[in-house]
This record gives sequence, C-alpha cells and structure tokens, in this order.
Amino acid sequence: MTETMSAKAGLDRTRNAGAALIAFVLLGIMALMVGAEYGWRLAALALVGGLLGLVLYHAAFGFTAAWRAFVFERRGAGLQAQMVMLAVAVLLFFPILGAGEIFGRSVGGFVFPVGVSVAFGAFLFGVGMQMGGGCASGTLYTVGGGNTRMVVTLAAFIAGSLIATFHLPWWLDQPSLGSFSLVRMMGWFPALVANLAVFALIFWAVGRLSRDGARRLFATEGRRSLVRGPWPLIWGALGLAILNAATLILAGRPWGITSGFALWGGKIADAAGMDLSTSAYWAARQGLLDRSVFADTTSVMNFGIILGAMAAAGLAGRFAPGWRLPWRGVATAILGGLLMGYGARLAFGCNIGAYFSGVASGSLHGWLWLVCGFAGSILGTHVRRFLKDGPYAAGLPSVQH
Repeated sequence: MTETMSAKAGLDRTRNAGAALIAFVLLGIMALMVGAEYGWRLAALALVGGLLGLVLYHAAFGFTAAWRAFVFERRGAGLQAQMVMLAVAVLLFFPILGAGEIFGRSVGGFVFPVGVSVAFGAFLFGVGMQMGGGCASGTLYTVGGGNTRMVVTLAAFIAGSLIATFHLPWWLDQPSLGSFSLVRMMGWFPALVANLAVFALIFWAVGRLSRDGARRLFATEGRRSLVRGPWPLIWGALGLAILNAATLILAGRPWGITSGFALWGGKIADAAGMDLSTSAYWAARQGLLDRSVFADTTSVMNFGIILGAMAAAGLAGRFAPGWRLPWRGVATAILGGLLMGYGARLAFGCNIGAYFSGVASGSLHGWLWLVCGFAGSILGTHVRRFLKDGPYAAGLPSVQH
C-alpha cells in the first residue's frame, strides 16, 4: 500500500512538473513567434496574458463563485475583492484616459452604449456563467488548470459567440441611451473621486451583509507561496488591476476576452466552408478572418491565460485532468457556454471586457452590465440547483473564494 501511494505521488509530481515546464516553454515560444512577426508589444501582451492566468489561478479569483457565495451563503469577500480591484484599476486608468495618451501612444477605454443590448446580453451571460461553471476569465484559467468540464464550456462559448454575430445588427438597433464616459463628462479627477466613493459604499454594504468579513481578503487555504500559491484574494485583486493597466498601455485599450472567442468561431466556420459574407459583423472584419489568429491581440492574451494557468496548476501540484464527465454536467456546461457566448457579443463583452474594463474605463455601460449580470447570475444559480448540478445540488457550500 505504501509503495503504491509513493508511486502515485511520484507520478503526480512528474505530471505537475511536466505541465509547468510545457506551459512555460509554449508561452515562451508564442511570445518569441508573435514578437518576431508582429512586434515586441504583442510579445509583451502574450506574457501579460500568462501572468493573468497565473494570478487568476493562484488567487482562485472568480466572479461566478464570488457572486453565488454572496447571495446564497452571505460570504462577501469575493465581491469585496472585486471592489478593491476596480478601485486600483480606476486609480491607474483615469489619469491615463484623461490624458488620452501615454508615452506618446494614444489610448482609449471601452465605452459603449447603454441600452437593451447590454442589459439583455449581460443578463444572459449571468445565467450562463452559473450554469457553465465559470465566467470568461474563469473558463480560460480553469481550462488551463486541467478542468476538462470547462473545455466543454469553452467550446460552447465559442459557438454561442459565433451565433450572436449573425444577430448582433438587430440587437444594436434596439433602444439605447448612447455612450457615457464619466472621464469625458466630469474630468478624470472628479470621476475618480465619484467612482472610489461608490466602490467604498459597496465594499461597506457587502461587509455589513456578510458573515466572513474583510479579513477573508487576506486569508488563504493552506500555507501561501508566491510561486506555488495559494494567494489571498487581495493579491489577485491587485495583480489583475495592475495587469489590466499594463494591457491598456501596451495595447492602447483595456483587457478583453470574448472577441477572441467570436474570432475563433468565425475562423472555424470559414475553414468549414460556411459563407460569412452575408453577415454585417464579418463583412466588417474580413481582414481578421484572413490573418493568423496570432495577429489578434485578444486571442494571443487568451492563449497566454490558458498557459499561465497551466503553469500555475503545475507549480501548485494540482494539475490533474479528469476525463469522467457526468452527462448532467456536460449538458449544463453546453447550455451555459452558449448563453455566455451569445450574451457577451450583445453586451460588448463579458465580466472582463464589459464589467471590469468597462467600469475601469469610466463607462456607464459597465455598471449596467454589473446590475443585469448579477441578476442573471442569481437566476442561473437557481436553475443549476434545480437541475441538481453544481455546488448547491445537494446543499453543499461553494468551495471557491
């Protein structure tokens, strides 16, 4: 028995060391390849993606479980961490956006219309993120970490994104109040003060309603390690805000995820012989279909996130893909992925591109996304519990932050 356990432990160490090594090598190769072909900025963004994957994995920084835990368990540390993340992000973003450039390079935030498309798309995404088992960033980092169920979610996410591209013009014709940038309307400093006040108010209100308290922001399950993890939520909040600001500086715009999924779906459909010329969305993006996927900033960063999370899982000794997927889990993963993909296109992004980067850009559409996405998340958790799939299927608590 002891020999068997020792052999298994040895295999686990070998698998995890191999996963980390492979991830680092592939990330390095990708950075060198895109750097040689498309310039040093894209190479740097590939590495930023890798760091995002590592931060997301080590801090277990999610949106899906954090919202679910607050509503059903009154654990608010995850939601409070998001407020810290947003506060640090606007501190970094608003002066740059107010200037309109940095280091001689023009920059712009994600500012999109406040309308029916965002509200409905965010609501669908909220439902889908609970059924699929993760948001956009959560899907990528859990795929990299070896969660095979989330591979199903990702595939459906891509399919949903592609489907939405054919319907998007109709949705954009629905009622809208137009775009609102607080940075442009108020000036960057008054907008900064106003946003920080709102974040502080939400942080305080969540703390009053929670059972766990702000101390959970600094807690870890086990002995923390910078290289091997786990990290406290506060480290994740700071890391994501700083890396999003780095993306703004390098790419000229904030971090986004789901436009890459739509592109992947479009390229797959194009390769399969589907005629995309009838779609206004793809007619305006024919150049993207003709170029390599490695020329696309969002795609390169997405690949980096997957590889960074894979490396983090290997370093943590937790890379252990499982191949036994129950049919109920597969079904909810497919439905959740489809809803997220479709909703993200309608809402100009996901929890990252629309919520995180939208709010960090001073756009009111980011706040609308938060309200509608949160409402959808509540419904999605109830649906998943009704289907007896997920952490609440048997009355069990969430295991994530």
